[in-house]
Amino acid sequence: QVQLVESGGGLVQPGGSLRLSCAASGLAFSNYVMKWYRQAPGKERELVATITSAGTSTNFADFIKGRFTISRDNGKSTAYLQMNSLKPEDTAVYYCNAQHISVGRDYWGQGTAVTVSS
Repeated sequence: QVQLVESGGGLVQPGGSLRLSCAASGLAFSNYVMKWYRQAPGKERELVATITSAGTSTNFADFIKGRFTISRDNGKSTAYLQMNSLKPEDTAVYYCNAQHISVGRDYWGQGTAVTVSS
């Protein structure tokens, strides 16, 4: 059974940092592109960041503007999202997604809530 478990969310002040983790099990992690999405209250889910299966390439949404980094440790089957210079508009539930590199299937975690507020 495939599981993606996010952790690391919480309440942080504007300008602060958080590191989200996504621990995967039940799949060959190195065969999956990993993505982080977020969904703010009343808004659609949006893509935040992507990292290739080998971790050699990353991509970010324009609104990130260098504040976040995405990484992965294939030996630990875990992906990370380091979020710096957080803003109130970053408040959302953050989800990780694992997308197989060739077969058309993907998996979602349950999400971890991030609240940026003073």
